[in-house]
Amino acid sequence: MARARDFDKRGTPAGGRGTAQREGFGALLEASYADGTSRAGRRLEVGQMVEGTVIQIAKDSVFVDIGTPGDGRIPSSELMNSAGELKVKLGQRVRATVVDARPDAPLLMVSIGRGGAVDVAALESALKSGTTVEGKVTQAVKGGLEVDISGLRAFCPASQIELGYAAELESFVGRTLEFKVLEIRDDGRSVVVSRRARLSEERRERERDAVERLTIGAELEGTVHAIDRHGVVVDLGGIEGFVHVSELADRRVERIEDLVRLGETVKVRVLSVEESPKGLRVRLSMKALKQPGNAQPTAAPEEVLMAQVTQVLAHGVIVDTPAGEGLVPVRELGLAPGADHRRAFPVGREFKVVLLSRDPSSGKLRFSATSVSAVEERKNYREFAARGPAAQSSSTLGSLGDVLREKLAGPARDNAPRSESAAHEGERAGVVRRKR
Repeated sequence: MARARDFDKRGTPAGGRGTAQREGFGALLEASYADGTSRAGRRLEVGQMVEGTVIQIAKDSVFVDIGTPGDGRIPSSELMNSAGELKVKLGQRVRATVVDARPDAPLLMVSIGRGGAVDVAALESALKSGTTVEGKVTQAVKGGLEVDISGLRAFCPASQIELGYAAELESFVGRTLEFKVLEIRDDGRSVVVSRRARLSEERRERERDAVERLTIGAELEGTVHAIDRHGVVVDLGGIEGFVHVSELADRRVERIEDLVRLGETVKVRVLSVEESPKGLRVRLSMKALKQPGNAQPTAAPEEVLMAQVTQVLAHGVIVDTPAGEGLVPVRELGLAPGADHRRAFPVGREFKVVLLSRDPSSGKLRFSATSVSAVEERKNYREFAARGPAAQSSSTLGSLGDVLREKLAGPARDNAPRSESAAHEGERAGVVRRKR
């Protein structure tokens, strides 16, 4: 076989044409593949799982480069979601099963059971290759679901329906779902499938798509998916992360449900991303977004704030204010001795507070309700002092003059001379006035 350096500019071997020319081109074509396998040399088998890149999207088909002379073809219906939208785009990698192994035009299928008859051989191929099968749940039976896969009956155990526990099996009846074949026995009379395996595969696919966003320190939005006593599971749109109870707030949390609710949208910061046999383990924090260094509203010195109780603790209440969330200790609530602060300040009550302190290291806030009156008095005095001497003197003399007139009016009336009639009335009453 001629080497590449033996060819002239037209690709003709220096030693001659004909057979040598064909051998020379073959050598160049062979050398153009890094793995040493030519496209023409790849042989496919029915049931084989292949992976390729989407290179063309037509009206009814999606064409995939899988390294064969003819590009693989996948019916568009295989790649659509429940809303009828295509789930793939140009350049995306997809995995599919070979249904027709013709090298010039191989037919691929992502899921078995989406139209057309399905036989035991097709299910065995799906079991071997890991191809998804599609079936309709016909009824809920003891211990699981009965599934119809294009005429073949299969059984999905209750433990294989969801990633977690599936409580209401009746809710799945009538739905068309995707499964993985787990077991085939008695020549196809007993077929066991798993939806959980398919959901796990989808989650891993979403993780691969979402992992680019999961850089340490990234701030993301997610939805609260689950709550337990250890923390909160947050769905980040393709991947789940965990917020430990110690990372929910910069204070001790007694009831997680008082801070977050299922389905609520929350902001989190990525603390770590670790690989594990079960997938990615993503640690998140809500507390980190509230640490000093982030822009936070602050209260001016001696500013009176409106506060709303969000949580009642044994030693006080947690309130939400325009300056942030913080604690009002029991001694700062202004209650009578022996009063129960839990009844006096239930969740949702609003009252006035002032900021006592902010911890420089943790950013924790402490408020007081008893100091509000003193702060308001000082504020009133400052406003009075700011009026100026003229305003003070006029207002002071006016009020002082009124007081003096009232004081002097009494003695003046007592010392006034009595009338003659009053004197005669006194004499008639037997009053004797002596001269001194």
